[in-house]
Amino acid sequence: MIALQNLVRTPLAAALGWTLFHTLWEGAVVAAVLFAALYFARSARSRYAASCIAMLAILAGFGITLFLLLPDHPRTTITMVHALPPAPPADSGWMPEVSARLRMDDVLPWLTPFWFAGVILFHLRSLTGWIAARRLRQRGSCLAPAQWQQRLSELQASLRVSAPVLLLESCLAEVPVVIGWLRPVILLPVGLLTGMPVNQIEAILLHELAHIRRRDYLVNLVQVAVESLLFYHPAIWWISGTVRAERENCCDDLVVAASGDAREYATALTALEENRWAANEMALAATGGNLMKRIRRLLDPSTLREGPRTFLTPVLSAGILTITAALALTAWQTAPAPPRAVAPILPTARPAVLVAQAAPAPAQTRSAPAPQASPWERWVKQDVVYIVTDEERKAFSELHTEDEREMFIQQFWERRNPTPGSGTNPFKEEHYRRIAYTNAHFSGKDGLPGWKTDRGRIYITFGPPDEIDSHPSGGSYTKPPEAGGGDVTTYPFEDWRYRWIEGLGNNINIEFVDREMKGEFHMTMDPREKEAR
Repeated sequence: MIALQNLVRTPLAAALGWTLFHTLWEGAVVAAVLFAALYFARSARSRYAASCIAMLAILAGFGITLFLLLPDHPRTTITMVHALPPAPPADSGWMPEVSARLRMDDVLPWLTPFWFAGVILFHLRSLTGWIAARRLRQRGSCLAPAQWQQRLSELQASLRVSAPVLLLESCLAEVPVVIGWLRPVILLPVGLLTGMPVNQIEAILLHELAHIRRRDYLVNLVQVAVESLLFYHPAIWWISGTVRAERENCCDDLVVAASGDAREYATALTALEENRWAANEMALAATGGNLMKRIRRLLDPSTLREGPRTFLTPVLSAGILTITAALALTAWQTAPAPPRAVAPILPTARPAVLVAQAAPAPAQTRSAPAPQASPWERWVKQDVVYIVTDEERKAFSELHTEDEREMFIQQFWERRNPTPGSGTNPFKEEHYRRIAYTNAHFSGKDGLPGWKTDRGRIYITFGPPDEIDSHPSGGSYTKPPEAGGGDVTTYPFEDWRYRWIEGLGNNINIEFVDREMKGEFHMTMDPREKEAR
């Protein structure tokens, strides 16, 4: 779980999460443009080309979006020098703003591990199909009779197919398929060469040769890879289905142009439909696509261009999914503004002065509030000084009754609750635990409470560091020659390392130095400040 959290906190995870989100509407736009193009295009070749371009456009949009969202350069370990201001004076309530609200920046990076898992699963599925196609070629097959090999060569010449093609009969294949690109093989079911008329078999062989001439096997491999990469997008599956359907139509047109007899070819396809086999997507079969639509198209050319109803349902589905996802994430990001005035409610618990209720701290570490300060002032200036926003602080100052302030505080914590309405608030409990911890471990010897120290401020704001390099008694080291050389003695110091801080990046180092040797460490901007002169 820790490794997963570290993954989603990286800049790459954030960039991928936003890319996956933006690809939804980008793909919907491309699908809408393709829908219009398919409605007006008449030839199968132009429809096929438009579908391929649309698929590549979504892939290109994915790559360009990811490139633009990635950091300009790799993040390396840095030292905090100006990202945080020094701790506030004791009488000041101002601190850097820390928003605990769930935002898209917090949610979208979690899409990355699920996307990775999906890509791996789909690639494994494609690999399994490829292995099955290879086994189909190598097992249970034999060379076709010599006269058919000769006839295949003649058909190759008529279609200008220069690559050597092998014709095999297979006891595993139930319909004709073509496998391979560099060394293509046509597999025919055993008995097909003797069970169908010669002219129908020639038409089927022409169809498979058309796939080879058009290099459809290679295009299909790229298509499967894009499907695996963008598996989450419904527009990709619709476009991919269109590519496969128009690919078969293109090959049908080549067969009709070469043989001149569309009816005889349609009869051959009808005979194959009787023994239809769900072809492996890594192989190209003569029965690919919607075979009945192909037959109607061959017999009735008026159906060459399909009406909008054929494509309306998948396009609308993709649009609805995209709009729903966008609205849901936008609504998640939006948080209600704190109320200026509210109706009275049942009394709730008063705010804790130093939050000792959540995690009791030793009595000597508790901060003694000023006698004249009210509990409400102590709440906004001490308990939540690190996380309250300027707008919330202003709204709270304009409230006048205790009921209004109680309602405000209740809503303040509920807005930051990772499990709203559950009755528990892990964020609030963790915040109070951090305050109690700082008072117990970082309080100064002169009575300064731990939550007011630099270490306490950083701990409450960002939580416990991932690594601490502590030297409570100081130390010594030898400076390199380029830095002046010599042995250097240091004051007590601590280096805190965070693997990721929201808004600042990853591998953040924060250094604290105790120059007065009193156990009171302050955050330093100069790495040389720990050196004792």
